[in-house]
Amino acid sequence: MKKIAVFPGSFDPITTGHADVVKRALPLFDEIIIAIGSNSQKQSLYSLEQRIEWINRVFKNQKKVRVESYEGLTVNFCKKKKAKYLLRGIRSAADFEYEKTIAHLNHDMLPGLETILILSRPELSSISSTIVREIIRGKGHVSKFVPKEIAKDFN
Repeated sequence: MKKIAVFPGSFDPITTGHADVVKRALPLFDEIIIAIGSNSQKQSLYSLEQRIEWINRVFKNQKKVRVESYEGLTVNFCKKKKAKYLLRGIRSAADFEYEKTIAHLNHDMLPGLETILILSRPELSSISSTIVREIIRGKGHVSKFVPKEIAKDFN
């Protein structure tokens, strides 16, 4: 059976932290679906099409990675894609507590779905899409915080 992982998020924009999590998870799975969810609690800075294009550009040479969008519960998307693994990156103890709670709820809703947590590298632990968006809004340089494949689009 194919080992499929879903890496959900808004990726608004994708950061070096996101890309690092995916690259480090590649040896563990046959396929990783980067799943851009529409979150009713978040207002996106970039269009869905732009985020998909950026992710495709970052992973253009990775045959195991594909990007899709979805609405609704992540567990329903995982079930539809026959994914048994949910991939998440964690930067802090607060992230861990949040992800642990969500993992337990997801497992209750879809038994057999395993959440795989990958610790961020220390040098990437301060990077989040929220912070990157604030730097962009403030006209700062974000090339250190986004993958090199898309950095030119910001500065």
